[in-house]
Amino acid sequence: MSPKHSINIRGEMIDLSSPKVMGIINVTPDSFFEESRKGATKEIIQVAEKMLEEGATFLDIGGYSSRPGATDISVEEELDRVIDPIKTIVDRFPEAIISIDTFRSEVARQAVDVGASLVNDISAGHLDDQMLFAVAELGVPYVAMHMKGTPQTTKELTKYDDLLHEAMKYFSSVLDDCNRLGIKDVIIDPGFGFAKTAEQSFDLLGKLDHFHHLDRPLLVGVSRKSMIYRTLNSTAEEALNGTTVLNTVALLKGAQILRVHDVRETVEAIKLVNELS
Repeated sequence: MSPKHSINIRGEMIDLSSPKVMGIINVTPDSFFEESRKGATKEIIQVAEKMLEEGATFLDIGGYSSRPGATDISVEEELDRVIDPIKTIVDRFPEAIISIDTFRSEVARQAVDVGASLVNDISAGHLDDQMLFAVAELGVPYVAMHMKGTPQTTKELTKYDDLLHEAMKYFSSVLDDCNRLGIKDVIIDPGFGFAKTAEQSFDLLGKLDHFHHLDRPLLVGVSRKSMIYRTLNSTAEEALNGTTVLNTVALLKGAQILRVHDVRETVEAIKLVNELS
């Protein structure tokens, strides 16, 4: 089981002793899972409403596709993609807790200015040397993910002497930097599929409980990823069952936030696993 944690969202403590769900809303044209690509305002509202009704605690808005080999875009284009959707969701669902999925400090700043309450950074500050300073000034929780390289190069950077040891060392360094800057609520994401082969990702999932030594909430994002559908010789569209299986494994090993495309199924998995205790 996971240690007890909570995070401060704009003065409200969110208890993570029972795991929470983060619903993915991609406002990109090239997300690896086609069903997660959202564009028109009406569609974004519908998806946000459905996820909240099904039990999502967080909505994660991303305008930069981080799939391996994704096309790089400018800060301006990323802002054009995410700011209006965040405003729209905040206006329609003021109770929603919005996470901005970005590795760019300027995007994080502007997103929080219009209503985002959490920053989810795939690079843990390594792709923008101003990110940690921005998060410290903004005073919001921070998701720090393990990866190497950039979204364009990470697929090729999968050589490790000891992946778990290197990931733990990576996070210890990030947490030291966050502590120095006064960032209090840091959430750890092992980064499944980022600079990791499927075999490495499964190995890391099997050792997930080791990350509790860092004494931080643990986020897991395996939803419909290639580690699932390639193992099963299927597609992302057919990977819901596999996702639920791996999310259940993550819950049994103490994950406290599950980042997913499919909220209802994940909430059900959490309810069933909670019955075990």
